[in-house]
Amino acid sequence: MLMETEFAGAVQVQGRTHHTPGLPPATHATAISYYAPNAMIYAQGDTAGPLYQVAFGAVRICRLTADGRRQISAFHFAGEVFGFEATSEHHFCAESIEGTGIRVLRAATGDGYAGQILPLALAGLSRAQEHLLVLGRQNATERLAAFLLDLNDRQGNHEEIDLPMQRLDIADYLGLTFETVSRVFRRLKDARIVALPTARHVDILDLGALETLCE
Repeated sequence: MLMETEFAGAVQVQGRTHHTPGLPPATHATAISYYAPNAMIYAQGDTAGPLYQVAFGAVRICRLTADGRRQISAFHFAGEVFGFEATSEHHFCAESIEGTGIRVLRAATGDGYAGQILPLALAGLSRAQEHLLVLGRQNATERLAAFLLDLNDRQGNHEEIDLPMQRLDIADYLGLTFETVSRVFRRLKDARIVALPTARHVDILDLGALETLCE
């Protein structure tokens, strides 16, 4: 794990420049900690306490079921805060997806921390509720379309989506199989709704058609 000393602006890690988001108000943070792909940030059952902000890269929140299956409950990207818990321990684990920079957030001296963090917690709750609605859809195409629209919104609505996660991650998030996710991607590509220039990028060619699939 590589420690960085920058808090905002740009950091260089392994020859790549990453532009990092600023801190939420009323917080101070540790230096950026670098996690290699698929590294554990915290484990299920670890003591909860501080919050975490993604400086660059991406994080998945997941847990193993009693029968050994993996469930992914959330993905987090640069600028987003995670680690909210209602009890004293983490009920899910957090893992880096790609090379990822993480800052630990703590309350700064003075008032205002709770008021600044509450909207972040509510945004996470709203996203979790939307995820439950997606899982309630019967159609695999609807689920993947809703997932792509959510990523497009969170990445700035440029209709060029970065996919740091693997197809298997997407499958575990959407409650589908790897084969089904791959098949739906091909179907959307053949319909010229999306283009797949690489395994890590999706270009939305027909936003209206993608939105219609979710109606």
